[in-house]
Amino acid sequence: MITVLSGGTGTPKLLQGIKEVINPEELNIVVNTLENNYFSGIYVAADIDTVLYTMSDLINEDTWYGRKDDTFHTHDELKKLGFDETLRIGDKDRALKIHKTLLMEEYSLTKCVKIQKEVLNIKANILPMSNCQSEVTIKTDRGTMSFHDFLIRESSQPKVLDVIYREVEATNEVLETLENSDHIIIGPSNPITSINPIISMPGIKKILKKSYVTGVSPIIGENAISGPASKFMKAKGYEISPIGVAKIYEDFLDHYIINTTDNKYNSSIKEFIEKVSTENIIMKTLEDKINLARMILNE
Repeated sequence: MITVLSGGTGTPKLLQGIKEVINPEELNIVVNTLENNYFSGIYVAADIDTVLYTMSDLINEDTWYGRKDDTFHTHDELKKLGFDETLRIGDKDRALKIHKTLLMEEYSLTKCVKIQKEVLNIKANILPMSNCQSEVTIKTDRGTMSFHDFLIRESSQPKVLDVIYREVEATNEVLETLENSDHIIIGPSNPITSINPIISMPGIKKILKKSYVTGVSPIIGENAISGPASKFMKAKGYEISPIGVAKIYEDFLDHYIINTTDNKYNSSIKEFIEKVSTENIIMKTLEDKINLARMILNE
């Protein structure tokens, strides 16, 4: 049984490859919930929805957020009425979010996601990391702000001084799934706000230390593949490089994959992680994604 730890960018590209290589019924995906919150009166679980759309072939690959071929009539009408949404939510995407919001009046987030993944005919098991609501704020040189204000309203431009979030408890489903996994894969998502919230939950690192864990770097050279990971890592005191990411995971990582251009880091990383591989981790085509997935799964 394979389990992937995922955020909303980077890792979904790898998931596209994995689902072409193995039976999706053998795949579990534990998804970050740190950034979940209510916007425009609806519950937004951005990373979860990105994984749902990825696994159902509905993801907008231009943005890696929302559905492909969506319309924005509701968003545009709200703007005309004088309400400027933080998030630009498509009409079909909004329907999924309204559906989840209504379901949450009766069910846990885990149950809601299970219902939605079945409606979308997804065979893989998709698990929110927690049913508890977390909070995350970004301390910057322009003041303290919410994650989405930093990411969207400020376009990730301010200097980041700190990333502060409240830790939550993992669901029993997540703990049991990780315990029973043959191979755990940490995807190339933001290590500070996507992966660390998962691995910092009580009991998770203990399980990871007993498991075989492969990690894919979200950093190439001194730059993040996407998003503000570099700024967040610097604020937390980590070197912005594949070495810095490896340091975050060093307590439990068995195999670490970095980009082919980053050979210079191999010897330094091997001082604390036994197996290091260099592969093409820039997943531009489906072939790239499948090749990386095969390499990880066939090791």
